[in-house]
Amino acid sequence: MKLKIEDLLSLEDYDDQREVIKKDLINHKKNRTVSIGEHVILLFEDYSTIKYQVQEMLRIEKIFNKKEIQEEIDAYNPLIPDGDNLKATMLIMYPDVDERKVMLSKLHGIENNIWLSCGSKKITAFADEDLERSTDNKTSAVHFLRFQLDQDEITEFLSNEKISLGVNHSEYNQEIELASSSRASLVKDLNNN
Repeated sequence: MKLKIEDLLSLEDYDDQREVIKKDLINHKKNRTVSIGEHVILLFEDYSTIKYQVQEMLRIEKIFNKKEIQEEIDAYNPLIPDGDNLKATMLIMYPDVDERKVMLSKLHGIENNIWLSCGSKKITAFADEDLERSTDNKTSAVHFLRFQLDQDEITEFLSNEKISLGVNHSEYNQEIELASSSRASLVKDLNNN
């Protein structure tokens, strides 16, 4: 399901309902936010998270022109899963600014080493398909990932209780098992719900 102009609230209606919408979204994101170790967070996007992002952008930028609204929708719609993939925003978090600068240099290429496993095979995510976020010297603190699954992998994901996520990088090598509540939320992305 992709976002359309008619799915969005007017700026006035959104402002009136914003606090309730924000509270609901925070609860929704709890099962869609996964930490891989201490410094890598994946926020798995879906229709609800992207709708909220677009509404917030329209509010902040005070956009009410249909053409500009459509441009925002077109920019964000690719982040909504298509039924045969999972899409995530990856955040590399180091609270100390100096440490973050050092680590973003050391973690160069990390975005190409994020994987998901729902059986015997690791599925490596495609990173930053919209634009390159890393330079020759360092990685960005934010990346967009797509885990593309074929039909067999989707079947495995839907039937397997144990789903693993990990990072294979010389400076950051971590693996976690997905909580059952997170798995249940992501199953909806693969069922096109």
